[in-house]
Formats: sequence, structure tokens, C-alpha cells
Amino acid sequence: MRVLVTGGAGYIGSHAVRAALDAGHAVTVLDDLSTGHREAVDPRARFVEGSLHDPAAVDAALEGCGAVMHFAAFSIVSESCREPLKYWRNNVGGSIALLEGMRRAGVLRLVFSSTAATYGLAATIPIVETTPQQPINPYGWTKLAVESLIRDHADAEAGFAFAILRYFNVAGCAWGLGEAHHPETHLVPILLQAALGQRASVSIFGTDYDTPDGTCIRDYVHVRDLVDAHVTVLGRLADGERRVYNVGSGRGWSVREVVDAARRVSGVDFEVGVGPRREGDPPALVTDPTRIRSELAWASRHSGLDQILADHWAWMREHPRGYVTEAG
Repeated sequence: MRVLVTGGAGYIGSHAVRAALDAGHAVTVLDDLSTGHREAVDPRARFVEGSLHDPAAVDAALEGCGAVMHFAAFSIVSESCREPLKYWRNNVGGSIALLEGMRRAGVLRLVFSSTAATYGLAATIPIVETTPQQPINPYGWTKLAVESLIRDHADAEAGFAFAILRYFNVAGCAWGLGEAHHPETHLVPILLQAALGQRASVSIFGTDYDTPDGTCIRDYVHVRDLVDAHVTVLGRLADGERRVYNVGSGRGWSVREVVDAARRVSGVDFEVGVGPRREGDPPALVTDPTRIRSELAWASRHSGLDQILADHWAWMREHPRGYVTEAG
């Protein structure tokens, strides 16, 4: 089957392209390269440069496709708090345009990249799929809105099948692919930038949370495990079926524990300071992955903290400027 991967030049999307190709699918990538990298797109994939807001680009990308994995979205929580309209226009508006294109093309299968941010301040940890969804930032609200949009579309489109994957913190690198954002906002690459000497220091945002060491706790999943979950569920979707899964390791690590692991893996004792809390950060997000384990036989095989950090560190040492070449 040919699969369209939206955002396939981005960090997670490019890994999903590789996983889909390795599983025997043909792949088309649609990406406007606003945050993605053309160099990250597997040469075996067909590439369409364009925006979800451009119907001609969407129609061209969907040609011959039988399914879509939808990753294209803005995802920086703090930015969403400062610029909510940007996030609603891109994340929700882009998803509407994609579903309209899928309807025109008769494509009836979708795997949607959602987020644990839809749960907000969960009353109980670990989080299960039926935990009430009450986001506390615009990013989370846009993802929850798209989930509702997909359900409404499925109600109106006979045979439409979808899977919604809500995942937690993603890190690690595989297959020669990596994470390269400008500016970088994710904890693991920021810590490793400090280990590389690209940052004078890093800050822990908030040390007064109601957690054992006062810092936020997150469930980290290796990007290789995450994209395996996407490809696995895609292969299991039957006509009209609806699936929702949390994807994570089922184990939470605090910011301080991740800092310690980055120092341990890199062998560099970089400087760490303390800053105020960031707007929109819940104290803890940890999943219970029982449903996806039991229904798909999926497991987080690469998601030990040290392995995640080691794989990320190896890529960053080889690509200290990300996908930028010395000539570029």
C-alpha cells in the first residue's frame, strides 16, 4: 500500500517514513519544509513540497495512496501559549484541509499523531486512554480538537477507519536520522547541545512541583518504538474501525534524572541552572501502555533512558549542526 506521511521531513515523520518503507509500504511525503529538512526524507519516498492549506499539493500527494499517517503540526507548548491563533490555524485548519483532500481522493484510513498534552493535569497517574482530557495549553487543545474532528468525519464517511496515538516525550535517533529544530526546545537535545559545548548552560524550569525531586516527570519513548507503533496499527486497521492508544514506556523520569543520564552517557559535566516554571507544563505525564501492548503486541523495546540518550548522543556527535552541511 502507498501511504502518505504528512510532516515526513520532520523528526518523527522522517523516522515513520523509514519504518513504513521497511515494512514494505510505498511512501509519499508531504511537507512544506517550514520546520522539516529535505535531507531527512528517505530517497525511496516520493516527495511533494507543499502545505496542507494548498489543495493542489494535497491532491498531488494523495494520488495513489490508500492511507495517511498525519504528523504535520506545530508542537511547542510555550509558543502555543504566546501564539494560539498560529496553532489553531495550522494544526486544526491543516487537519481539516487534509480530511477534505482524503474525501476527494477516497482515502479511508488515517493514523493521527496526537499527544498526552490532551490529558492536561491528570488526576491519576499512570494515564489510561479513558482518563478525562482537559488540556491546559493551546497546543493540547488543538490536538484534542483534531481528535474530535476525526471522529465527526468518521461518523459521516462510510468505512472511514482511524487510529489516534497519544504519546508522551519522544527522543532518541535511528537509521541515521535525527532531531534538528531551530531553535531547539526539547529537553534531551538541549542537554546534549550543552554536552557538545554548543550551550554555556541549560536550565531546569521549575523545581517546586509536587514530585519526588521537585522537577517535572515525563514518560520517554524512543522514536524507533513510536514509529513502530504507527506502522503496526496502520496494518491492523479494518474498514470503519476506530482505535485509540497511549504510546509510552510506562515509566516516568524526572528532569533531574534525565540531566543525570545525559551527563552519564556523554561523559560531560555540563552546567545546569534553575529557572521558573514554564507556562502550560503539567507536573507529571506517565502512561499505562496496557491497551496497545495487549491489542497490538507492541512493546517499547528501545526506550530505556540510557539507550535513548546514547542513540541521540551518537547522532548529534556525528551531526553537530543537524542537517546543515559544511557547504550549506
